[in-house]
Amino acid sequence: MSKAVVLNEKFETSGNVELPSTYETINSHNLYLYVKSYLASLRSNTARAKTRAEVSGGGKKPKAQKGSGGARWGSMRSPLFVGGGTIFGPTKRNYEQKVNKKQKVLALKFALNAQAQKGSLFVVDSIAVESGKTKDAIAMVKKLNQRSTLVVVDLLDEKTYLAFRNVPNCYIIEKQELNAYWMSVFHSVLMEKAVFDSLTGEK
Repeated sequence: MSKAVVLNEKFETSGNVELPSTYETINSHNLYLYVKSYLASLRSNTARAKTRAEVSGGGKKPKAQKGSGGARWGSMRSPLFVGGGTIFGPTKRNYEQKVNKKQKVLALKFALNAQAQKGSLFVVDSIAVESGKTKDAIAMVKKLNQRSTLVVVDLLDEKTYLAFRNVPNCYIIEKQELNAYWMSVFHSVLMEKAVFDSLTGEK
């Protein structure tokens, strides 16, 4: 059974807490579908090309219909000419990929369990930097000895935000911002116990 590492107020290991056993039976495909949908939603969708109906010019027939011995030219807006319209060019496109609500929940649970399985899910009673200083936040994160860390708090105060804002390889969010993508893209996750309990259904 997967376990999260419990830390004390000095951010030292003080024990473990088990995740529900049902998390281990969740199919990884749920996470794949969610991450694919999330990344697709971030696409800017700005690629655009004008068709021959939208480019300027083309009022007068370039040359006579007959007599030139070549092909017939009807308009300079034709895709055959420089400055003409584009055939089958990129237009406004909907990149949205639907993911069911249940699948989103399963994806988050799978990502949470994956972090716990590799020993990189840390739970602490409170994450707060009252001084608002970045060096204090760095000292806190360094104790985890991880490559990158996602910090999840129940409610983010201004002092704590300012402290974590410039910490390298670290990002802090509130509980309602957490999703399966954020959970899986970082090498470790540090969260408050209140957040962990709400995710796992603990009272």
